[in-house]
Amino acid sequence: MRKRLLAVVLAAAMAVCLMACGGSSSGSAASTGEGSGAAGGEGIRLLNGKPEIDTQLKKLAAKYEEETGNVVSVETIGGDTNASDELKKMYQADNMPDIFVIEANQAANWDGLLADLTGEAWTEDTDYELVDEKMGTIGFPYTVEATALAYNAEILEKAGVDPASLTSPAAWQKAVETLDSKKDELGLTAVFGWCAEPANLGWSSGTHVFAQYLDAGLAQDDTTYIDLLNDGGKIDEARMKDFAAFVGMMNKYSDPALLIDGTYDNQVAGFAAGKYAFVTQGNWINGGVTGSPDYTGWAMGFAPYAFEDGIDTIIAGPPSFWTVYSDGDVDAAKAFLQWVSDDSAQEILVNEAGLISPFKDCGFVAADPFAESIKSYMDAGKTSGWHTMLKKDGLQNKTCQVFADYAKGALDEDAFVKTMGQVISSYYNN
Repeated sequence: MRKRLLAVVLAAAMAVCLMACGGSSSGSAASTGEGSGAAGGEGIRLLNGKPEIDTQLKKLAAKYEEETGNVVSVETIGGDTNASDELKKMYQADNMPDIFVIEANQAANWDGLLADLTGEAWTEDTDYELVDEKMGTIGFPYTVEATALAYNAEILEKAGVDPASLTSPAAWQKAVETLDSKKDELGLTAVFGWCAEPANLGWSSGTHVFAQYLDAGLAQDDTTYIDLLNDGGKIDEARMKDFAAFVGMMNKYSDPALLIDGTYDNQVAGFAAGKYAFVTQGNWINGGVTGSPDYTGWAMGFAPYAFEDGIDTIIAGPPSFWTVYSDGDVDAAKAFLQWVSDDSAQEILVNEAGLISPFKDCGFVAADPFAESIKSYMDAGKTSGWHTMLKKDGLQNKTCQVFADYAKGALDEDAFVKTMGQVISSYYNN
């Protein structure tokens, strides 16, 4: 199914930067790929927003030159300057790269300045291209990231819980009660490592956990609940109530210390140490888990937030996209992107950069411990969209407080639904 993300004009024109996704993170200076040509010389320029893959992208550029004779200069944003701010400076200086990175809800800021990639061969090999109703296909997906309930497969196996069965509230309740009854023998502190502390992890509850209400169980291109949200801050109360019941279960079976006063580091460290069977994060925690001295090599995967019967998807998609500047060398940029979608480039991006490929024909699987689980959902067409990134900017700073009050017991289930509706409506209409 072809993904159609609808770009929206947000008040501040910036999405909340995913803490762990690092998509269009920041930088104070550009790092140019060695042997990749000068900015004003031959070849094309690519502005990368993920500093952690700078080395691999430079290798990618070198491989492209080796195979085609064409030059790509990789410039990476790193340090303390926001990538969007850097792009504004480049535009004002008439120094735009041919390919640059944006998040989905930043597309409207570049209206008229992005090349239409509709009809490119690679678009037939992915469900994750960025499509705008007005501008056409404008975003090339270079990786997929996912969020759902991450699980420790070893713990679930010992408890006799099959993660594939967790597709209804009843199945979840049974599994959670089983795990809770075996906490001592399993070495668990709690079933869930869930933190609703708004100052440290408001980005997680207000963006990623809230995202489950918006998209869990939906097809990639289904924008039902984000459209409702962006239509004056409306919610579906019945769906929100089901979601509230599921979050209430997480509150009940979570580590109280983590739930109220924890941090991201506490959450990831506890999961790595086998203290929690599940955590409310995405595959960006993989390095923190596998790099922990307490991690013993167990497998991990994702289970859906099945707050309604039949929910069997995880949220997965690109944290950001590569776009082509319409006044740059469009043909050369298109040729490079087509090459990136094929095996030579995918081998580097997957095997060396550790990215999860968005392309169906890719035969490589990343070393990311979540990769196999994510790919199984992708192959089965069981992924929902990242539409949380299209909500009104700053909303997460309000909804996270509602999650916190619910976790503290200041709100019950019905009050959570009522308050969430009031907070969202107020934010959209004031």
